[in-house]
Amino acid sequence: MTAATELMNIAIFVAFVTLALGQILSMVRLVLGPTSGDRILALDTMVINALGLVVLLGIYQGVQIYFEVSLLIAMLGFVSTVALARFKLRGDIIE
Repeated sequence: MTAATELMNIAIFVAFVTLALGQILSMVRLVLGPTSGDRILALDTMVINALGLVVLLGIYQGVQIYFEVSLLIAMLGFVSTVALARFKLRGDIIE
């Protein structure tokens, strides 16, 4: 194993740990958030963290399908955040 490969594995491990910690802290905010706006932002942050974890898993395993999955997660996360925000503001999603 070369030094560059070992350094890359360490960097990926540190990124995994950091994103997992961010995911846990977002879950805490989702549960404890005093307002629904805080909960919506925590859910959006969880989607971004999940996206990062999926991309890192794809980099680590060297499989390209994870990048396509990350695009789907990003689209679903955006639509769900917009839908939740519209529901919070207007009381309905589709007019």
